[in-house]
Amino acid sequence: MIKEFEIEVEGRTLRITNPEKPLWPEAQISKLDYIKYLIEMAPCLLSYAKDRLLTTIRYPNGIHGKSFYQKNAPDHAPDWVATHAWRENNYILANDIPTLVWLGNQACLELHVTFNLYDRPNLPTELVFDLDPTDVDNFSLVLEVALRIKEVIDSLGLVSQPKTSGSSGLQIYIPIEVRYTYEQTRHLNKFIAHYIADKYPQLVTIERLVKNRGTKLYFDYIQHGEGRTLPAPYSLRARKEGSVSTPVTWEEVRTGFSPRDFTIKNVKQRVDEKGDLFEFITTNKVKQSIDHLLQFINK
Repeated sequence: MIKEFEIEVEGRTLRITNPEKPLWPEAQISKLDYIKYLIEMAPCLLSYAKDRLLTTIRYPNGIHGKSFYQKNAPDHAPDWVATHAWRENNYILANDIPTLVWLGNQACLELHVTFNLYDRPNLPTELVFDLDPTDVDNFSLVLEVALRIKEVIDSLGLVSQPKTSGSSGLQIYIPIEVRYTYEQTRHLNKFIAHYIADKYPQLVTIERLVKNRGTKLYFDYIQHGEGRTLPAPYSLRARKEGSVSTPVTWEEVRTGFSPRDFTIKNVKQRVDEKGDLFEFITTNKVKQSIDHLLQFINK
């Protein structure tokens, strides 16, 4: 068994320790498998995660071992790892492939990022609706509600992009011009969440307490806020299948799928065939105005 080795990545020498350690044992995914995935998917991962404050969840002994959230860059981080200090934390910025590989070697299995770039702390780059099922096995409800929300988004003349959380939920991203504050976007998110919950009271709730939600889907408009995070597109999750937070088409939402369908073992091929569905959020960003909506709800 190989205990460690060194690799060169974009001019950086990185030491990989315990490469054969099983991180997702049921799916037979080792640390080295994970690092290879990060390298292969780096163009897609970095196109969104770059320049955003990163919170990782580390699983030193795999998904069934103890885990912990990491916001602060550890003291042993290489000096070439980009960081940014904000509100008493020195966050890592996942800005290049060597940094992704270093994170992978630290068993940072989940990569969660902010809705804004580090140098524009109060200006989110998208509106995001976070759909969280109370019954984690009822993903059909998530898909049904997402389609009803899409009808509202379409009626407002906006384009949107869904992605799985990689676990049990779904998020809907609406690219906007980067000039609206979190106060403005939260006001709009709250308005739409209340509208959906009032229109479909048998399906949707905005109740914060889980015990009071019943079996309804929770429309979490509060999650879209300053300093809060969601899994980055193409980040893995600590689920036994090695599932990935994956952009999907609205047609796929209509026909149905399970978020566990998209894993470390097939997402690269999916992107090779379909392209990066998050492109109009990232590299070919659509910049949409929400002035008319804010004016309407502020009347």
